[in-house]
Amino acid sequence: MIVWINGTHGAGKTTTSPLVQQLIPDSRVFDAEKVGETLMDITPGLPGTDNFQHWPPWRQLVVETARRVLDYTGGTLVMPMTVLVEQYWREISTGLARHSIPVRHFVLHADQDTLRGRIEGDTLLGPSPFRLKYLEPYAEAARTWLHGEAEVVDTTHLTPAQAALRIAEAVKS
Repeated sequence: MIVWINGTHGAGKTTTSPLVQQLIPDSRVFDAEKVGETLMDITPGLPGTDNFQHWPPWRQLVVETARRVLDYTGGTLVMPMTVLVEQYWREISTGLARHSIPVRHFVLHADQDTLRGRIEGDTLLGPSPFRLKYLEPYAEAARTWLHGEAEVVDTTHLTPAQAALRIAEAVKS
């Protein structure tokens, strides 16, 4: 099984995912961003883009990597990864379904002011224009398709541990 933890920057995916992993027996965290980083390291580079998710190989390799890891280890993959383009989510979820891999899709949500405050106050990464530019695309995806495709966990007033517990309890039920 895959527990996909979606949501925009500042929602809590990176912090919550290892906490979810600790609550679900036989699980591992697989950050699909690492697949994108590998593609970004290809020289000469792939066609220019502002987001590696726009490269079709990223979406295909995420599916294939998850499938291969699950074939090898079994258990559950906890995957923290923002996907705000509906077509990309369809490609990934359909690819996983073709391999009979069940997916529980969660979205960590917070209101725009909370997200902005978390990003601007991030002591590890610092304020990030890159992360801030995804607030409006996230809001649009949430309004149009994303919240209908996932189980929404509002993290506005939750700690990461509380969000992780809600996700783990939902997966176990």
